[in-house]
Amino acid sequence: MKIGQIRQSLSGFYDVYADGQLYRTRARGNFRKRRITPLVGDQVEFDSTTPQEGYILKVLARETELVRPPVANVDLAIVVTATTAQEFSTNLLDRQLVALEVAGIQPVIYMAKTDLLSDEVYAQRATLAAAYEAIGYQVVMDRAAFAPSAMTAIKQALAGHVAVVMGQTGAGKSTLLNHLRPGLDLATGEISQALNRGKHTTRKISLIEIADGLVADTPGFSSYEVFDIAANELTHYFPEYVRLSADCKYRGCVHINEPKCAVKAALAAGELLQSRYDDYLQFYETIKNKKVIYNKKK
Repeated sequence: MKIGQIRQSLSGFYDVYADGQLYRTRARGNFRKRRITPLVGDQVEFDSTTPQEGYILKVLARETELVRPPVANVDLAIVVTATTAQEFSTNLLDRQLVALEVAGIQPVIYMAKTDLLSDEVYAQRATLAAAYEAIGYQVVMDRAAFAPSAMTAIKQALAGHVAVVMGQTGAGKSTLLNHLRPGLDLATGEISQALNRGKHTTRKISLIEIADGLVADTPGFSSYEVFDIAANELTHYFPEYVRLSADCKYRGCVHINEPKCAVKAALAAGELLQSRYDDYLQFYETIKNKKVIYNKKK
């Protein structure tokens, strides 16, 4: 018996990496009955007589699990954020960051398309990037497109991690992957097709080796449209509010209508991003007004 990591799944076959090589395996017969679906990124126990033939016996405990793309044990996300006026949205960025905080995945914000900006708009984006860095997020940004220093920063961030690349359609995810590992043209084609063709059960999911890390070759993220948390928990996923909340008068303060709120005081003093607080209020209302779904399938 060996322990390895699933690097690729396709049509019921799982390629497991162990001892420096790949083993082609199938899931044990009773997995379906027990509703166990191995995912790319899973650590598994498997038996193999040859590298072409083997069986997964057990899926080990997962740290994280995503639905889109279906990958386990992801601990890093490159959030590709288009900076042009037509595409840039702090609301989308904050939504993605909250979703990652909830999932326990570390974000790295990559500011894309900066070469298309005027100097004035670039300066605005750079000021905003500094504000997100002050919160504690890593932001990679350069005046030139795919500057060597920016690519080095992302490669250093990827080292030793299992990562996904996320961002709105057209933000430049596949182009970024090609700059990180030249020659990934095939993967780029697969990425564009995956975006256009919706859900397909036979879609190949792979982890590709980039800069001493592993990156899922399909973009996406397990829904950041709806937060599956209670409204009063939202504040826990804004790191700057967590730090300030110890100074709020009321324990459990949600920083909206409560008196002597440290978050609102910091906001009034210009120490917090107004755009991010506005997004916080919007997310709070969205969660509060969301209909409760009973008997929700796990």
